[in-house]
Amino acid sequence: MGGKDNTRRLVNGIGLFSLGLGTAQLVAPDAVNRMIGAENGPRNRALQRWLGGAREVAAGVGIESRRRPAAWMWTRVTGDLLDLGILGALAGSPTRPREARRRAVIGTTAVMGVLAADLIAARRLTRRGDELAARRKGIEATGWITVNRPVPEVFAFWQDFENLPRFMAHLESVRSLDGGRSRWQAAAPPGVELVWEAEVSDQRIDERIAWRSLADSTVANRGEVEFRPVPGGRGTEVRVRLRYDPPAGKLGAAVAKLFGEAPDQQIRDDLRRFKQVLETGEVVRSEGSPEGTRTRRLVAQRPAQPAGS
Repeated sequence: MGGKDNTRRLVNGIGLFSLGLGTAQLVAPDAVNRMIGAENGPRNRALQRWLGGAREVAAGVGIESRRRPAAWMWTRVTGDLLDLGILGALAGSPTRPREARRRAVIGTTAVMGVLAADLIAARRLTRRGDELAARRKGIEATGWITVNRPVPEVFAFWQDFENLPRFMAHLESVRSLDGGRSRWQAAAPPGVELVWEAEVSDQRIDERIAWRSLADSTVANRGEVEFRPVPGGRGTEVRVRLRYDPPAGKLGAAVAKLFGEAPDQQIRDDLRRFKQVLETGEVVRSEGSPEGTRTRRLVAQRPAQPAGS
C-alpha cells in the first residue's frame, strides 16, 4: 500500500509541477528564456509558449485527470529529452555569452532531475497498467490428451482433487473439506501465500467436472475437465480449461509467474504427467530425483536415463 501511495504522490506532484511550469511559459516566456540563457526574441517567445508551455499544460491536465496517466507521463519524458537537446545546444554554443551558457548548464541539470522523476513515475504507472490489464484479461490455459485408461478410472482419479498436485506443477496441495469444498494451495515465492477454497460447480459422472473458487477467495479462478471415450476402446480423451483472474500487486504477480508466458504449454505438460500417473502409476522420475515425486521438483529435472548410464 505504501508503494502505491508513494507513486500517487509522485505522479500528482509531477502533474502540478507540469501545470505550474506550463503556465509560466505561456504567461511569461521572456522570464523563462532569460532563466535558461536563451535569446529573448519573438521566435523564442513563440517556441517557449507553444512548444513548451502548451505541452506542459496539456501533460499536467492529462496526468491530473487520471485518464491514461502513463501515456501522459511518457509524453513528459519525451518533452524532457527535447528540452535537454535544446539546453545542451545552448550550453555548448561558443557564440553565446558566458553567463547565458552557465544558465543553460543549470537548466540542463534541473531538467535531468525532472527527467529522472518522470521516468520513475512512467515506469511505475506502466507496470501498474500492465497488472490491471492482466487482471482484466485473466490467465487462461487449455489442453487435451488421450489416456490409455477407461473413462470411469480416469474420471474417478480426477474427481479426487487431492490427486491434482501429483501432476499439476503450479499446485502444492489440495485438501478436501466438507460440503463438496476443497482448500487449494499454489506454489508461491517467499512472503506470498496463494491459498483459496473452491467448490464443485457442476459434475456429470464420467463426463464432466467443473469447479470454481469461493466468492471471498484471494485468487478468483475456475476450471473444468471433460472426459470422452476414444472410439475402439483406445482410452479416454481428457480436455481441460483453467482460468485465473489474478489480483493486483504481489499476489497477481505470483499467479502470473506460475504460468509464465505460455500457460497452454504449462497445462499440456501437466496433462503429460497426468497420463504418466494413470498409465504407469507415477510420473517418470529423472536420475536427479530417485527419492520422491514432487511435481514441481520433477519439472526441473533432466529426462529419465537408463539405470547405470
